Amino acid sequence: MTSYALDALKAPLDRMPDPVGRAEAAALEAELATVHGVRHAIAVSSGTAALHTALIACNVGPGDEVLLPAATVIMTVSAVTAAGAHPVFVDAAQDGRGMDLADVAAKTTARTRAIVPVHLAGRTDGLLDLAAYAQSVGLHVVEDACQAQGSTTRGRAAGTVGSIGCFSLKDGKIISCGEGGYLLTDDDTLAARAAAYPTHWLIPAPGAPAASRRGMNYRLAEPLAALARHNLKGLDQALSRRREQARQLYELVGDTPGLTVHAPGPEDTPNGYSALWRVDLDRPRDFSTLLAEAGVANSVGTYGLRAAHQNSACQDLSPADCPRAAEAVDRMLAVTLQQRTTEADLHRFAETIRREAKTWAEGR
Repeated sequence: MTSYALDALKAPLDRMPDPVGRAEAAALEAELATVHGVRHAIAVSSGTAALHTALIACNVGPGDEVLLPAATVIMTVSAVTAAGAHPVFVDAAQDGRGMDLADVAAKTTARTRAIVPVHLAGRTDGLLDLAAYAQSVGLHVVEDACQAQGSTTRGRAAGTVGSIGCFSLKDGKIISCGEGGYLLTDDDTLAARAAAYPTHWLIPAPGAPAASRRGMNYRLAEPLAALARHNLKGLDQALSRRREQARQLYELVGDTPGLTVHAPGPEDTPNGYSALWRVDLDRPRDFSTLLAEAGVANSVGTYGLRAAHQNSACQDLSPADCPRAAEAVDRMLAVTLQQRTTEADLHRFAETIRREAKTWAEGR
């Protein structure tokens, strides 16, 4: 941690103990709203808390259904079930990018209350078309933009297209404070509910006076809010660095047999959260695991990402089969990048990827 970051922590630490203080969190919210060009930002304790809070703000609860991609992380599923709703997994589009709109429409029922697109690896594939469909049938879109700080689609920032957007401030994100999250919305009512729920509903919201409902303690700690404010000042620089890292890694890996760059759509500008390829080798999950063991961290090999309907933790949800999503995730090589990743690291990653892909293709 730099001396400047330590300086940012001095004021909130000097004010402690301050059980009801939230000067830093309030300032962070104002700054986040300005940076993203929205009316409201609400700081919370994690990205998962942001998703749970957003669903509650949208009045999602027991008996409701929420559509989300089968190509997602378990944290998104957990937020839906924490709200008391039933997750309905949607298959990937024919090209493996985003949610299949035909499957979305087929799985929309009278119980559906919201759609949660998940911007894995900073990608916003198909978001605008999905949002248009949701608007046509009167559904909220809750964007899981936890990996998509700074990504844009047709010039619109990820997390600002739907009814409400959810972000993570966990260590490793484009902007972080160790652990935390936030929500963005232009809807005054959603914002009021989203502000009330993380504070045990001790503040009022439209139609729900203070203390009239049960909430959670999802507040962002003041020292973490101060650290997030400090790091937010470097957002543009952090985005430029991640994007340049991804560009360099694509260039260094080059036309390696068995790997195809997952290029963004023409209207999308990802944030460089991960460099992304499709693996067209036999046993792609095993290949990603081999890379992880060789020091190239990636979503499948390092973190065990798999389609949600195949996750053992989701079997009690009676999930429908989503074969395109399963294949898309299994063949996803999303190489994790960090602010501290050096040029030497990128060369090492690329050399390992090229070497192991060549050996694998030759029948290892």
